[in-house]
Amino acid sequence: MKKYICIIILFSTLSVSAQDSVYTRKMVNKLTAKEFWGRGYTKDGMAKAADFIAAEYKKLGLIPLGTSYKQIFNFPVNTFPGTMMVEINGQKLIPGQDFIINNESPTVKLKADLKQADSLNFQASPTLQVALKDKLTWSVATEVGQVTQIQINKKSLATIPKQINVDIENKFIPDFKASNICGLVRGTKYPDSVLIITAHYDHLGGMGKDTYFPGANDNAAGVATLLSLAKYYAANPQPYSIGFICFAGEEAGLLGSRFYTENPLFPLKNIKFLINLDLVGTGEAGVTIVNASVYPKAFSVLKEINTEHKYISKINSRGKAANSDHYFFTEKGVPAFFIYTQGGPSAYHDVFDKPETLPLNEYNDLFKLIVDFNKKLMN
Repeated sequence: MKKYICIIILFSTLSVSAQDSVYTRKMVNKLTAKEFWGRGYTKDGMAKAADFIAAEYKKLGLIPLGTSYKQIFNFPVNTFPGTMMVEINGQKLIPGQDFIINNESPTVKLKADLKQADSLNFQASPTLQVALKDKLTWSVATEVGQVTQIQINKKSLATIPKQINVDIENKFIPDFKASNICGLVRGTKYPDSVLIITAHYDHLGGMGKDTYFPGANDNAAGVATLLSLAKYYAANPQPYSIGFICFAGEEAGLLGSRFYTENPLFPLKNIKFLINLDLVGTGEAGVTIVNASVYPKAFSVLKEINTEHKYISKINSRGKAANSDHYFFTEKGVPAFFIYTQGGPSAYHDVFDKPETLPLNEYNDLFKLIVDFNKKLMN
């Protein structure tokens, strides 16, 4: 009988683990769907994603921080909601795949000859430039510039650019409305002591009316892992409270996390540790811990856990860096790690960061590592 009970428990545990992986993959697929339009600044993409995450918090059983799951703030942003047309030598190029524009571009409509500056750079006018690139990498701007630079994938052109025809529409929004999504699982013994898990849910949005950037690894994977942890902790409350914050405005300059640290929903001194998840969809080459050298004792604990259980193939140490949403917390004295995985697809800030090519091969091990690390912190 004991043997059969052990088998039942084993299969039950495996089922829960498998279901968590299924849930995480489901969340990645959902967050990268066309309906959220790159979780950005056109077609209400970011707002729709915020609503979805808040509803998911409620479904999982998290309580809001304050009176709402949403912490609203505003910032300026340059957007591209409409026409996005570029022709080179009469060849119409595909936005995102064949070309991108610099994120500060103003509206421009022009047909002109191109003057060659060197083998990779061309100019149509003082305010319109063309550059040939090996990889197209886009971003977000909070202002509008005076010069439009069109970056073209070198593989998309068979001949040297001679003529250009451009029709690009921008729209500057001085007070774009965004929301941090904040929830909590209250601690059973020390509810005022909090461990925080964070991830930014925004991405680059759309470039024109037909092209959007899915952002699977950056950062649907981080949000999906956060939601999986929220699901686990909601079903397994801990002595400490566990908080979950999905930030907006990360791609525009860590704006959501900066706003939160300047307007915290509970005292920052109550945060015992923060783990920020960004770019965690791979892992075959290991993980890197930003702030490892800033908090060597905590990093030693993390490595000891990993050595004991052999979760991740390699854990790399990195120092302080202002490269994700942990940064402003650290600046305010909150101990924090930023975790990102390495290896796998190289897609980053481009239209090829898709869910179907995201392996999530270290999701289960990273999940267990974080749970074990939090357990050590609470002890």
